[in-house]
Amino acid sequence: MKIYLNGTFVDEAKAVVSVFDHGLLYGDGVFEGIRSYDGLIFKLREHIDRLFESAHTIMLPIPLSREELIEVVKQCLRLNRLRDAYIRLVVTRGEGDLGLDPRKCLNPTVFAIADKIELYPKKLYEQGLSLITVATQRNVPEALNPQIKSLNYLNNILAKIEAINAGYEEAIMLSHSGYVTECTGENLFIVKGKQLLTPPPYVGVLRGITRQTVMELARLHHTKGAGRGAGLEAREELLTRHDLFNAEEVFLTGTAAEIVPVVKIDGRVIGNGKPGPATKRLQQGFRRLTKTAGIRY
Repeated sequence: MKIYLNGTFVDEAKAVVSVFDHGLLYGDGVFEGIRSYDGLIFKLREHIDRLFESAHTIMLPIPLSREELIEVVKQCLRLNRLRDAYIRLVVTRGEGDLGLDPRKCLNPTVFAIADKIELYPKKLYEQGLSLITVATQRNVPEALNPQIKSLNYLNNILAKIEAINAGYEEAIMLSHSGYVTECTGENLFIVKGKQLLTPPPYVGVLRGITRQTVMELARLHHTKGAGRGAGLEAREELLTRHDLFNAEEVFLTGTAAEIVPVVKIDGRVIGNGKPGPATKRLQQGFRRLTKTAGIRY
């Protein structure tokens, strides 16, 4: 495997960073997870734009332009001969000392990894996922804005550990006020009648690119009178666990996960206990979109 690291491609065994890198020491850095489908990199410019936004907010200069980073991602896939892959693009504060001061880090570290990924077994996409609500609350946005895709994912990891210890693949995280936010790595949607609802960003939710894509798909088909699409009115709304339990359908979205149906939450069966028709239509619409909404390499 060839990995991009600070201007060159190196073998996996030689892709190393300093133990003084503040990305390692303090989680001081940002990242994006990107997907390619059959030679097309899905929503690449949107991912690159979000990477720059995250970096700008934490005052981390990225030593490459947007176009240069796009070429890095393309070349990473070409060198590894991958057509269907997951790309992790990372920018850290770089090497410094043992203190927090970012001014001591003079040169940011940039690396990119392209590889295969399977977040969930195929059967879960066909049969649906069971979720549990965990005690670990989502970070309050005033402390760490969820729009910053930082390298510090300990909040999410603690929730994931709770889920695993309870025998579940994924967990729902609540806000400090008890509202539904998101799962440890995915956004969350419910279907109720002709409405497609998802929590608003201000409650502690990342504006996921797949999340936005699904909302656009639903809105497009809704304005066209359903047709082959979901025919749903997509909007953001505060949700409680009661709303989830009584939804007709629930599903998760994420770059790595794509669209995953949910059939049970905290022991309550969702709908008829099977992936619902709106979820299936959105999955189909999303798959069609991955064949056109991308940058070829």
